[in-house]
Amino acid sequence: MTVGSDTPAKVADGDFSGDSHQSTTIGDSARDYLNRLRGGDMGSLPAILGLIFLFVVFSSLHDRFLTTYNMANLVVQAGSICVLAMGLVFVLLLGEIDLSAGVAGGAAATITALFLIDYDLSWWIATLAGIAVGAVIGVIIGALVSTLGIPSFVVTLAFFLALQAVPLKLIGSGGSLRFNDEVLRGLSIKNVPVTAGWVAAVAIVAGFAALSLWRYRSLSARGLVHAPLALVGLQIAALAVIVLGLTALLSSNRAPNPDIFVISGIPWVLPVVVALLLFWTFVLTRTRFGRHLYAVGGNAEAARRAGINVTRIKVTAFVICSSMAAVSGLLAASYTGKVSPGSGGGNELLYAVGAAVIGGTSLFGGRGRAIDAIVGGLVIATIPNGLGLLNQASYINFLVTGGVLLLAASVDAISRRRRSAAGV
Repeated sequence: MTVGSDTPAKVADGDFSGDSHQSTTIGDSARDYLNRLRGGDMGSLPAILGLIFLFVVFSSLHDRFLTTYNMANLVVQAGSICVLAMGLVFVLLLGEIDLSAGVAGGAAATITALFLIDYDLSWWIATLAGIAVGAVIGVIIGALVSTLGIPSFVVTLAFFLALQAVPLKLIGSGGSLRFNDEVLRGLSIKNVPVTAGWVAAVAIVAGFAALSLWRYRSLSARGLVHAPLALVGLQIAALAVIVLGLTALLSSNRAPNPDIFVISGIPWVLPVVVALLLFWTFVLTRTRFGRHLYAVGGNAEAARRAGINVTRIKVTAFVICSSMAAVSGLLAASYTGKVSPGSGGGNELLYAVGAAVIGGTSLFGGRGRAIDAIVGGLVIATIPNGLGLLNQASYINFLVTGGVLLLAASVDAISRRRRSAAGV
């Protein structure tokens, strides 16, 4: 990968704008996209198709799957997985792994809970303390990996074992801490006011439309490669349908007994996930750090010779991963209402890694986006949600999830082979 070229931006862009020649019509853009698919650049397409397949299957087998009540539950259930997977994307882009991310989130949530209960601190100070714990863990892991050259698998496996001692020591075997702060607990059990939700939805669509049109006009004026205006309009329309449709769905009364009480509005966890998605997408696609991250993931030695501080990039990636793990741990504690010695030590990490890979992030480094974590996280969360409605045994959930992850890894390997054959 040549540093200074537009290759990282092409990897990060999820639309047709990274083509090597000018596309003047939607048909040209579609043909270019098909050529990219044939070359192995499938992005999140397999995950999106898989998600659609799951929705069709579960909705046909159970009439409650597509109800607004269950869709809201699915959003909340997927929140912590998506956030943890977003953090792991930064490490996976380097071709590394962080096996300690799940338990790091549990340790951070434990510190936050103790600050809330024992020291009676405000929620935002306790939250910052938890995230700071995650950041410190990331600094240590990143330094050991990048400075001493210890494989990330070994370092993070050691931290996976060691960090489980933190909640066990602070809480005690068999104990738990209530996570009942009104704000933090409310992330999972409370909803955005309906009016505020609609205002935010319209603002997101309007902002995306303005940014897309500005980008089209700017690139066109400078004679640079850009998507045709019709395709830009279709992208804006697609986002509007998704955002406004989801807002309308979640703004309706979804209470089991709608005549007695009202449950409406977007769960607070969704704006948190969307804000993180927008921020990290900007970091990956519009900053020097993002370009350097893709360059190091593509070829670390070439990036080093080009003057990129590889050590700093790796440490920063692990800091981001562990900090996002802390946020994920807080969301998981918000959902369960407690922190226990086993928090973060179950299948959270495996689900998050699976979410990133299923969404389209490569295990070999250099390719991936923040949106991959969201798409993959929805796939991962949909499987237990749908199987739970069908009253299937727990082992079915593990079998299906494992099969989906194996399929995603196979698609990633095949795509990489096709890209190599195509010289990409």
